[in-house]
Amino acid sequence: MTCLLPALAGANTLYGAGMLELGMTFSMEQLVIDNDIIKMTKKAMQGIPVSTETLAVESIQKVGIGNNFLALKQTRLLVNYPSDPMLIDRRMFGDWAAAGSKDLAAAANEKVMDVLKHHEVPPIDADILKDMKAVVDRADRTFREG
Repeated sequence: MTCLLPALAGANTLYGAGMLELGMTFSMEQLVIDNDIIKMTKKAMQGIPVSTETLAVESIQKVGIGNNFLALKQTRLLVNYPSDPMLIDRRMFGDWAAAGSKDLAAAANEKVMDVLKHHEVPPIDADILKDMKAVVDRADRTFREG
């Protein structure tokens, strides 16, 4: 298997996640949407695998020009491979509509509400907390003396 070089090579900073209005407003929904985009960008930067399976040459030949390649099972199995989004819904329109036609903003809001309700922050290890306190105490002493 070969990997094509990612088109986004060299990007090392992603800025503004969750920001609206030039950073004057912050939206948790925008943050989870941006997180999806950032995750997809990072996945693309890993490179796109090129193999017999991902090229699907036989499937393309079988379907032919002008026909529905997207309806093939192989396409549906691989559609999320390059990016694997958490929120972006790639179902066929009829399936998406039958499931309630939830738009991206509604999906983002549901994710935000779920995180706010269920996420638990793991406690900081006592040794690390002690070291952090020592750093702060040292900085406080330096500030008072200086």
